[in-house]
Amino acid sequence: MEYQLSLHPDSEVKQKQLVMRTFISSFAILIISIFLIAAIEPRVITGNVMDDQGSPLSGVSITVKNTNRGTMTDLNGNYKISLSPQDKVLVYSFIGFISKEVSIKNKKVINVTLNPDGPTVMHDHIFMEAEEQALTGAIRPGLPNRSYAKKSAMDGSGGYYNSYNPQFNTEGYSTIHENGYKDVLKQPLSTFSIDVDKASYSNVRRFINQGQLPNIDAVRIEEMINYFSYDYPEPDGKHPFSVYTELSTCPWNSDHQLLHIGLKGKSIDKEELPATNLVFLLDVSGSMNSPNKLPLLKNAFHMLVNELREEDRVAIVVYAGAAGLVLESTPGTEKQKILDAINRLSAGGSTAGGAGLLLAYKVAEENFIEDGNNRIILATDGDFNVGVSSNAEMERLVEKKRDNGVFITVLGFGMGNYKDDKMEIIADKGNGNYAYIDNIMEARKVLVSEFGGTLFTIAKDVKFQLEFNPERVKAYRLIGYENRLLNDEDFNDDKKDAGEMGAGHNVTALYELIPAGSKESISSIDPLKYQQNQEKSKINSNSELLTVKLRYKQPDGSTSTKFEKAVKGKVLDQESTTESFRFSAAVAEFGLILRNSQYKNDASIEDVIKLAQHSRGEDPEGYRGEFLQIVKTAESLIDMRAEK
Repeated sequence: MEYQLSLHPDSEVKQKQLVMRTFISSFAILIISIFLIAAIEPRVITGNVMDDQGSPLSGVSITVKNTNRGTMTDLNGNYKISLSPQDKVLVYSFIGFISKEVSIKNKKVINVTLNPDGPTVMHDHIFMEAEEQALTGAIRPGLPNRSYAKKSAMDGSGGYYNSYNPQFNTEGYSTIHENGYKDVLKQPLSTFSIDVDKASYSNVRRFINQGQLPNIDAVRIEEMINYFSYDYPEPDGKHPFSVYTELSTCPWNSDHQLLHIGLKGKSIDKEELPATNLVFLLDVSGSMNSPNKLPLLKNAFHMLVNELREEDRVAIVVYAGAAGLVLESTPGTEKQKILDAINRLSAGGSTAGGAGLLLAYKVAEENFIEDGNNRIILATDGDFNVGVSSNAEMERLVEKKRDNGVFITVLGFGMGNYKDDKMEIIADKGNGNYAYIDNIMEARKVLVSEFGGTLFTIAKDVKFQLEFNPERVKAYRLIGYENRLLNDEDFNDDKKDAGEMGAGHNVTALYELIPAGSKESISSIDPLKYQQNQEKSKINSNSELLTVKLRYKQPDGSTSTKFEKAVKGKVLDQESTTESFRFSAAVAEFGLILRNSQYKNDASIEDVIKLAQHSRGEDPEGYRGEFLQIVKTAESLIDMRAEK
């Protein structure tokens, strides 16, 4: 008997409906997935910003609306920005021009024209020079950071409008005369103060990102090296830092050796830091009226305020034509009150920086916390022009005040009239540190990620003295630290000022060595007439390479502590060196190239990239990866310069 199974008509309909629903559901899921992937994938927008005359605008601030994320245009007015899926609008702003908001929907390239923001009020003496400039077309170096053209030529209003002049530049840098080689038989000691400042690297980055190679005196190689953290052991003895050394062949001169010396400061958990008495000393003069100055400053200090604890206190002093207290010392629990005071700030007037410093010191001393962290945070472009303002006057002012237990952190902002030399002096002579804030990411690095190291000192007046052994070393050259050199006798003199070290900070120094037995000639002095001539010691590769000596004081101390460490100095193959050795060497080699150093020998961008790529490591914050991109951009700029 045969049975034949047949489906009821209703069952067939239901089965077809089920198949159709499954198909539709799968298709919908596919479409949704495609949209989700597209939404998650980061977008990049590029473009150009120019004025209404078709000239490119450099330094235009481009931010994602209602966020702190953004970028700036380079020297040719070009920009590039990465966006999140939720971003909708970009805001283009530049001093003297009307800001513009642009929707990013379905756009990959956005070119923008900014229009002048009406007449500009000028002082009488500038008015006359501006009129002369408008008529003759001459650019006067004494005029502000814009060229002025007569608006009446366009609409008969008789007013004046701003047009940015990228050629105008009054930035100030101290001259650097590179260290030369020292004969170990005649000068066996090398003595210098530590330097934990990092301003030079972020300033160099700013130049390169804007399509310019930096001024050679803006390139302080030790600050470029010390911008990065290295894997040194935590201190475990009675001293607040550990000492690390490593020796290998010099990457840019195979006949030489490269000595790497590192200090690692004791790390302290943020919650265990002592109570902090801070005075924000903020420049609100007219020179700060630019998107990459006062607006960036406000965003940076918002971040710092959010890091304050219950036991911390903040006062705010501002200065323009005069100095004033805008917020009395306020506990960290009243964050909104502090933020409101910052938000109300606006720029205008001349720059009485000396008066501001004196008032800030007075406020810090009035609210002094015993056994606490008492510090002024100065934020400025350094363009002081009223009262005490010269480099020498500023140096004497902070030297007079530094022994009162109040330290100073200097944060630099802006470009065009930036005074690096003045700010470095204030930080160095005022028992402090110095950073340059070129974007909001750098503000986060300095004031959030490195909060303890930036604001809390674990040792002051830290001095290095190395004694080289002529059995191993014929000559040596300290790379960088030119403005930190000390006389040998200064090492034991507790009255001599030196650098400060913050919690968790690294300090790295590199020496290029000519090994004993080398036939290479070095510059030398004539034989001494009244002294016995020293005979060269025999070469002994098993003897000590050198002895490292350090002196430091406690943050509130006046008497130094000394310790020393003999270094055997085994010469490693480059492949056997640590990532710290290779990456610091890459940064140093890049610095030599940027300075066009007479000691760069075989240094090349290709070698810098190779060294940096092979020593990038985990790089959780992406700083080493960013360095590689900067090097590649600089390579293009160097090629362009060579073609001219």
